[in-house]
Amino acid sequence: MSGAPPGTVSLQDLSAEQIAQVRSQLEQELKHLTTAFGDLKSAQSKFMACMESLDSVKPANKDKKVLIPLTSSLYVPGRIKDTENVLVDIGTGYFVEKGTKEAKTMYNTKVLSLKSNLATLQSQIEKKQDNFQACGEMLRVKLAQQQQMEAAQGGGAKDD
Repeated sequence: MSGAPPGTVSLQDLSAEQIAQVRSQLEQELKHLTTAFGDLKSAQSKFMACMESLDSVKPANKDKKVLIPLTSSLYVPGRIKDTENVLVDIGTGYFVEKGTKEAKTMYNTKVLSLKSNLATLQSQIEKKQDNFQACGEMLRVKLAQQQQMEAAQGGGAKDD
């Protein structure tokens, strides 16, 4: 194991079956990380949409008619009464009243935090993809070696 960090195993030291297992595990991890990446990206988009919506809550729009969503496809008419405060969903069905500027700052902080998390996750995904490809290449090499050995053994025994 020359040049390998302590606690790691070279793919060359593994059998084809072991490499296939490692590759399968990496594939599962990649699926999980990719799903998490999509979820974080979706949350980031949601928070960015909240920030954009806060831009319409301004004194000039007081008493303006708006549609209030009850579900993703059901709305009721309403009017903007308070342009200085909004209710912010802080999770698990709890809402807190915040000033519009404070709410925008909170959402901006969340967006920046998610941006950092997404960058970290992207880096992890790229490393896993590299490892997955390396396993695939090594598996092909090992299988080709096995076929060559089997052909050599089978070819020497079949001299009729």
